[in-house]
Amino acid sequence: MYNRAIVHMDLDSFFVSVECLKNSQLLGKPLLIGGTSQRGVVASCSYEARRFGIHSAMPMKMAMRLCPDAIVLRGDMDSYSQYSKLVTEVIADDAPLYEKASIDEFYLDISGMDQHFGCYQWSTELRHKIIDETGLPISFGLSVNKLVSKVGTGEAKPNGAIKIDNGTEKGFLAPLSVKKIPGVGPKLYKKLSFMGVRKIETLSQIPVRLLENEFGKSGKRLWEKANAIDHTPVTPFVEQKSMSKERTFTEDTLNMEYIRSLVTKLCDDLAFELRNKQRLTSVITIKIRYADFNTFTKQRSISYTANDTVLLRHAQELFEKVYERRQLIRLIGIKFGGLVQGNYQIDLFDDTAKQISLLKEKDWIRNRFGVDKIMRGSSLG
Repeated sequence: MYNRAIVHMDLDSFFVSVECLKNSQLLGKPLLIGGTSQRGVVASCSYEARRFGIHSAMPMKMAMRLCPDAIVLRGDMDSYSQYSKLVTEVIADDAPLYEKASIDEFYLDISGMDQHFGCYQWSTELRHKIIDETGLPISFGLSVNKLVSKVGTGEAKPNGAIKIDNGTEKGFLAPLSVKKIPGVGPKLYKKLSFMGVRKIETLSQIPVRLLENEFGKSGKRLWEKANAIDHTPVTPFVEQKSMSKERTFTEDTLNMEYIRSLVTKLCDDLAFELRNKQRLTSVITIKIRYADFNTFTKQRSISYTANDTVLLRHAQELFEKVYERRQLIRLIGIKFGGLVQGNYQIDLFDDTAKQISLLKEKDWIRNRFGVDKIMRGSSLG
């Protein structure tokens, strides 16, 4: 029986790298990608900009105060998606099993490959192939599980590689900050700091029951991560092309207040599902079926997003365009298409920090207490 061999690959400052590939004059300069208005947010920044203390999700206004000479670009999701697809194709040609975790992040299971040729050598050759064929810098970490490999990639950046040998995982994690653990955000780090826990080694030595008392069910998972335990499998990548929701009325209706509130509800629920599955959509379709079973649709291409406010605006406009016959309605439906993998964080080009914070709070409430525990007033018709 051979040990698992899991590779985590992550494109370095992906948006920035694509922009520099398109315009070489941007190389070596502090570059910010994100909302270009004063209320916009940084989606990505170059390593030159990071030296000024700038990071993703920071308000653009604050970033410009830290680095007044920074170049600001709104970003081009179509280009980023295309380059992501190119990298995916290179990996798919060579990897026996891979998972696309986001638009710029991949896991590969190459267990057993050491029997034929070294896992590290194979991974290094694939990395060079990606760089040669796409022009994009990429880093990787190799270890026995996804967790340690992901942390390893962070340590290998920029444009580097690292191998964490079997049996050395805990020692590798021990001296690192708990902020390096995937899933430990600012709030959790602050709470751990108040407990005097700043290094992963300290966290690994806390009794698991104490962590469960403090953090609930996630306490055990936190302890496992600190002790380099992760049995999560690499899930084969399958591209989901679309997602949809529709409602057939028990009685055909012309109650437009109710129908419009249902459009809001369906769109809200679908956008929440979109974010939970870490997808962005670029096509929205509205479907109406009348009492005589005639069915009509209207479709619109939009900029990649998972923002329910943006999606709802398009949904409402499309509904008004498709509803022309003024007959009793039997069914209403919404579909999001042209999906790409990606966390909502990459869709920051038009959003303000306030909008992003509100969206995160709404999703947190829904995930914890149920989808229907918080909703727009306009969906209560």
